Amino acid sequence: MLDRTNDQTAAAQAPAPPSRPLRPWARFVRVLGRAARAVVNRSFSSLTRRIVLLNLVGLVALVSGILWLSQFREGLIESRAQSLLVQGEIIAGAIAASASVDGPVIPIDPDKLFELQLGGAASPVDDFGALLDFPINPERVAPVLRRLTGPTGTQARVYDREGNLILDNRNLYGRGDIQTLDLPPIGTKPPFYEKWWDEVRRFLRGGGNFPLYRDFGLRNGRSYPEVSQALNGQKVSMVRVNERGELIVSVAIPVQRFRGVLGVLLLNTRGGEIDAVLDAERFQVLRVFLVAALVMVVLSILMARTIAGPVRKLAEGAEQVRRRHRSREEIPDFSQRRDEIGHLSRSLRDMTDALYARIEAIERFAADVAHELKNPLTSLRSAVETLPLAKTEASRGRLLEVIQHDVRRLDRLITDISDASRLDAELQRQESTQIDLTQLLGTLVTIANEVRKQGQVPVRLTFEGGKPSDFVVPGHDGRISQVVTNLIDNARSFSPTDGEVRVTARKLKGLIEILVEDDGPGIREDALQRIFERFYTDRPHQDYGQNSGLGLSISKQIIEAHGGTIWAENRPGRTDEDGQPAPAGARFVVRLPAV
Repeated sequence: MLDRTNDQTAAAQAPAPPSRPLRPWARFVRVLGRAARAVVNRSFSSLTRRIVLLNLVGLVALVSGILWLSQFREGLIESRAQSLLVQGEIIAGAIAASASVDGPVIPIDPDKLFELQLGGAASPVDDFGALLDFPINPERVAPVLRRLTGPTGTQARVYDREGNLILDNRNLYGRGDIQTLDLPPIGTKPPFYEKWWDEVRRFLRGGGNFPLYRDFGLRNGRSYPEVSQALNGQKVSMVRVNERGELIVSVAIPVQRFRGVLGVLLLNTRGGEIDAVLDAERFQVLRVFLVAALVMVVLSILMARTIAGPVRKLAEGAEQVRRRHRSREEIPDFSQRRDEIGHLSRSLRDMTDALYARIEAIERFAADVAHELKNPLTSLRSAVETLPLAKTEASRGRLLEVIQHDVRRLDRLITDISDASRLDAELQRQESTQIDLTQLLGTLVTIANEVRKQGQVPVRLTFEGGKPSDFVVPGHDGRISQVVTNLIDNARSFSPTDGEVRVTARKLKGLIEILVEDDGPGIREDALQRIFERFYTDRPHQDYGQNSGLGLSISKQIIEAHGGTIWAENRPGRTDEDGQPAPAGARFVVRLPAV
């Protein structure tokens, strides 16, 4: 049995094959890319980079479409083909005019000599077709072909009527001409950027399905489709590409004398001639693209800074608010801007102000709760500590009464504090509905009259200024009922036994007003605003600690959560013992937005 453990250990300890070293240019590109990414990440925010990138992508897509779908190439190919046709017709006419007879004697048919009449003469014009069917003389055509095609650099080939190659201007040299050819270096490869650029050019040129051009050399010219058609008397043009993807336009013109086809002239452009013009045009587009890209990058950076800068400051301000290094942090103010940034700044500042107001209210509430709970606890502690020292049953009874009173007071405070603390959360969680105040107030007044305790005054309900169906408000019926019940109980507690409590609902413009009036002593002027403060009580006719002082505070909190207002005022109409005007009672006014 083979031992595979040693083999695996040896394989693990064997040195790893050396990695292929990177070329210098590859290392340079990698280092340059890392440096560029580091600079961009430190200099520009993520939002700035995204805005610049998206704008550049749109511009690149536009330029790519222009380079790919441009009609300039088709127009250039068509115009080049037309110019070659015109040039070919001129050269073909010159070649036809240069055609001659192979010898000094014009051949005449001997049979026609016997047909001549006396005094007649034999003339080659009698056989006009034979006179015109002269072959092309290369010696006479070559100078003409070289002179006419030399300035244009167009390749020209002349074929006879059988398709055999007669002349090729690439093989025509004048006296003293020297031909030079550039050979590629031996054993070297082109740089990578040249290959890359060739691929880009081939991609940009690939917007057409052109056949491949092949040079048949000395083979019969009928191998070219245009030559075969031109031998039938037609002028033909074709567009092809060579192996490098360069466009070549070729035209074939029949060389004719009258209707006789003496041969064919084949003209074609050099490889890369049309592509050089296209590349020049594309370079112009690329130059415009670079300028537009530079302008777009600058404008994108400026636009991004107007967005990213304020957003970054707002984020830093929100982070400082979260950490709350100082007592109150401020969100940067961009409210003067009439855009989304300004709206965001205003919203964040309003949210921060509401948050600080809520925090301050919670702190005040906690301080008030601690203060209110401390008094009964202190009294309860004193009574409990004194109870063992009491010597008589009467003293113990009074101490027990104090303890029971303080316990009830604590229970009442804790209940009201619990109700007040969860009020906001309940109002936010509950769905708002439409409340019919006609039915709600009628039910509350009926219940108040039915469960009236001894000494409590009756309650009377009236509606003014509208039909019963007009008294509808949005909100939470349970909390509105709590407010009205609290106001009725408060008014009853101050009313004399022969008085009454009046509840009136009025229809105003866009509002519903609810008034709760009593016939009591009224409210002191300095207490008209304080009665809505938390834990404030002003009841001289009752013993201390009978009320928690949270009823009116909770009522105000509920009404303001419904978008309404509540205030207290005195009813005039009475004079005191000294003849001075005195309030005839208290009036609480609640206004809620109507549906």
